[in-house]
Amino acid sequence: MVGFITPSLDFNLSQAGKTLSVRKWQAAFSPEGYLDIGRTLSRIHRGGVHPTIRGEVWEFLLGCFDPKSTSAEREEIRQSRRAQYAVLKEECRQLFPIVGSGRYITAPTITEDGVPIQDPLVLLEANPDKGPVSLPQENGNSENFKSASGNSSEVDALNCVNTGTTHGSAIAKEEDKQVIQWKLTLHQIGLDVVRTDRTLVFYEKQENLSKLWDILAVYAWFDKDVGYCQGMSDLCSPMIILLDDEADAFWCFEHLMRKLRGNFRCTETSVGVETQLCNLASITQVIDPKLHQHLETLGGGDYLFAFRMLMVLFRREFSFGDSLYLWEMMWALEYDPDLFSLYEDPESVNEKVDGSKGKAKSIRQYGKYERENLTLGAKSTEAQLPISVFLVASVLKDKSAKLLTEARGLDDVVKILNDITGNLDARKACTGAMKLHKKYLKKAKKT
Repeated sequence: MVGFITPSLDFNLSQAGKTLSVRKWQAAFSPEGYLDIGRTLSRIHRGGVHPTIRGEVWEFLLGCFDPKSTSAEREEIRQSRRAQYAVLKEECRQLFPIVGSGRYITAPTITEDGVPIQDPLVLLEANPDKGPVSLPQENGNSENFKSASGNSSEVDALNCVNTGTTHGSAIAKEEDKQVIQWKLTLHQIGLDVVRTDRTLVFYEKQENLSKLWDILAVYAWFDKDVGYCQGMSDLCSPMIILLDDEADAFWCFEHLMRKLRGNFRCTETSVGVETQLCNLASITQVIDPKLHQHLETLGGGDYLFAFRMLMVLFRREFSFGDSLYLWEMMWALEYDPDLFSLYEDPESVNEKVDGSKGKAKSIRQYGKYERENLTLGAKSTEAQLPISVFLVASVLKDKSAKLLTEARGLDDVVKILNDITGNLDARKACTGAMKLHKKYLKKAKKT
């Protein structure tokens, strides 16, 4: 799959010799399959991951697998997850037959009241081989939907889409609120999918676009509290490029969302990412009080100008290849060896923390960012701050002089930050974030 991306997008050749290579990755496993995670993290810190093994390395970094599991145990988990994904996808297909069909939609199919929308565009998307669809007659009856060839098979297809049935039948109003909410997101997923990573050859193939749409549609059904929000396609796209199996890509994305889903949770009064924006404001106030005061004077004290950076983890500020390099460095830096157990059996982890049960893990099994939290005695609230917040703080610190002298309004702030797009170095950004993190913990400890 990696062959779909050019090497220049894929791999920073300046890191050659420092990267986690295929050979070093294989050498990090014992004959039974146990992974020396400390040794692996150290290598990733220095130079990232070679693109040909990125997918399998990411599965460990995101907590899909426990480094202390055997190869056989991981294969059992993988097969179980694939079966679970197949069940989830079939549930979605029963509700909306376009799922799993190799196609996707970009037009709405249902109203907020659950009434099906008979849209010619949907008919054409559902049946691309049938030719263009004529507009309905004035009375709006589905009987008057005809293709250019004069048949009404597309009407049956739309009936199937709106009812979840296998053959044309009377179009019924959907009553289930969860199903309505899910169906309302499907065309928005489609609109985002066709805009995601458009410059990559990989997405010139219809099957890859539909795979991305399928995964996001299934996730929206799987995680009904969050559903789908714009930005998720940017986070999911690398997963299907790096992992051949659709189910494996889904679970890798789902584990990434466990880290980030709080950013996407919205209520009538707030957006989840606001918590991180508040943390960013607090950090900047401690690290660079003059800049913070200047931003507040300009009306930017809510730090909404940094919204996109945190929501999609700098996908727009870095090239595709550099953003992947940045992600794996971030995940390696903040790696917690209890991550898998935290996801699969959180109670056992809580018991160890509260009762100090079990053998203490070696400090080298933690990422460098997590090690600093432990060794510098970070408070619980400080320890929960993701490294991404310090990355944004590092960018602001780097642009502090320019912001102070040139920004006369929020538009100027946005323009100055937009100028960094494509000009950031992932390794330097992580180094800057680590320095600020250490400085922040020391200052916060004194207060």
